[in-house]
Amino acid sequence: MKKNKSLLLGGLLALSVSAAPSFAAVPASEAARLGQDLTPFGSVKAGNAAGTIPPWTGGLTKAPAGYKGTGQHHINPFPDDKALFTITSGNASQYDKNLSDGVRALLETYPASFRIPVYLSRRTHAVPDWVAENTRKNAVNAEIVGEAEGLDGAYGGYPFPILHGNDEQKAWQVMWNHLTRWRGVNVTRRSSEVAVQANGDYSLVTSQQEAFFNFYNPEGKEKDLDNVIFYYLSFTQSPPRLAGGAILIHETLNQIINPRNGWGYNAGQRRVRRAPNLGYDSPIAAADNLRTADDTDIFNGAMDRYNWNYKGLQEMYIPYNNYRIGEKGTKYSEILGVSHLNPDLTRWELHRVHVVEAKLKKGERHIYGKRVFYVDADSWNTVLVDQYDGRGELWRVSMGLPKNYYELPGVWTVLDVYHDLQARRYHVLGLDTEEPGTRSFSDEVPSKRYFSPASLRRRSVR
Repeated sequence: MKKNKSLLLGGLLALSVSAAPSFAAVPASEAARLGQDLTPFGSVKAGNAAGTIPPWTGGLTKAPAGYKGTGQHHINPFPDDKALFTITSGNASQYDKNLSDGVRALLETYPASFRIPVYLSRRTHAVPDWVAENTRKNAVNAEIVGEAEGLDGAYGGYPFPILHGNDEQKAWQVMWNHLTRWRGVNVTRRSSEVAVQANGDYSLVTSQQEAFFNFYNPEGKEKDLDNVIFYYLSFTQSPPRLAGGAILIHETLNQIINPRNGWGYNAGQRRVRRAPNLGYDSPIAAADNLRTADDTDIFNGAMDRYNWNYKGLQEMYIPYNNYRIGEKGTKYSEILGVSHLNPDLTRWELHRVHVVEAKLKKGERHIYGKRVFYVDADSWNTVLVDQYDGRGELWRVSMGLPKNYYELPGVWTVLDVYHDLQARRYHVLGLDTEEPGTRSFSDEVPSKRYFSPASLRRRSVR
């Protein structure tokens, strides 16, 4: 039966590739730039002419003294860095060309409290050698299938380190690099999320999360993916009214073959049910509807409801190397301000970002009429998103605060933050400074049964 299923999947994949256009990868001569004038992951290795963005010299690959290993809260490798200057609503016009519309809106909406402390730019992103090698292979093999529904010829590295084609194709490539970016192999974490009300009140929702990035399985190959990029499990632990609930996701690589698979476990009913609507703009209850399903991870899921356009590479002030806000023992009450995070705990730097615009297709439905993504050129993490309502007005601003997890090594976000400018509320994912530890990474390859629907009820405890 398993063999027949594999044959069927392979046949469907072949059919989808032949029935829809694909876009050729770059030639070997172009891919040879990786590790030369380009970093192993495709960004410009040189700094900028002004010297405000430094050259990439290998990234951060060594933990500072005193760090005992994965799962321990990180030690700031740059403890002596001081802010060079601070951008406020009063002086924002001086830095206008390097600010996103969403960041400018936050400065204007909260002029007395929101500010941007700008630090020395440090290009800390790095990847293991095997990820760099796979990225080189992907550069000459990876292709987009259909209208960005899937990938072919990519595994274990960034699919498109060198963008090519027209602006629509480049936009798809940027977003696929984000969706499949390097974040380790296996990760667990206990953390909390909060929806902060306009008066500053909030209640924690705490969960245990587990993810296996099948796309980076060191024991596998592309043919072994079974059309799954990653497996994700989340078990809610508090508050009591939600405790015992769980969600399971199988994130698919080719959504022509099969859209995302999701299941939910309801502790009260003791039943596992399909979650067919866990995508697009489905509201997330734990976020008090301040985050949609495809807002999670700053962006995830299918791209088919939008027209995509690559707007180019720009130098912008973005959150980066945010170690201080993730330091062990920092109280959540210190991190969470009334209208936004405590700016004194954040760090911003000047970096190159890919800018991608998505406009809702005629006849399609989504609460966001337009989205503008700002994707870090080094790590391919989406760090800022401007989200517009159906009237064309800026509505929400999403923000990922990244740092280098030097035990990987690689850059990933510490906290993900979602601001609703109209309701003057915001939502935060990833609080763990009051927990004994933070994300814990391993190269363990779990059994597929571990992430099966049958395991949900057995492993969920009220």
